[in-house]
Amino acid sequence: MKKEHDGLTFQRGDAVAIAAVVTAALVMIALLLIPSGGNGRVIARIYQDGEVIRELRLEENTEITVEGAYRNTISVRDGKIAFTHSDCPGEDCVHSGWISAPGRSAVCLPNRVEIRLEGEADTDDVDAVVQ
Repeated sequence: MKKEHDGLTFQRGDAVAIAAVVTAALVMIALLLIPSGGNGRVIARIYQDGEVIRELRLEENTEITVEGAYRNTISVRDGKIAFTHSDCPGEDCVHSGWISAPGRSAVCLPNRVEIRLEGEADTDDVDAVVQ
């Protein structure tokens, strides 16, 4: 008499497929977690009323004060930048926290101050610049 299985059986090909899916998932996670290429240098441009008033490198720890209708203190520490003090109403800029990635920004609307982070790219890596 031949014995029949009612359930599914695990075969060698199943193990190969599972290993391939797990490997692909680990590679994708690693690619997301590893910093992107480039030289890793980020420039913070400080704007007031739409004009650049200062440029800061995130590699250098520093603190500046921006005067206007209100007073903002902007700090650079450990490759990050933030509004660390402001006497504007609500202090939303201070609560926005630390930023460090190119393309990110922080704004103090009452004082019309913006911090924009831009990656410093090699000219060989740039296809086009849009402003």
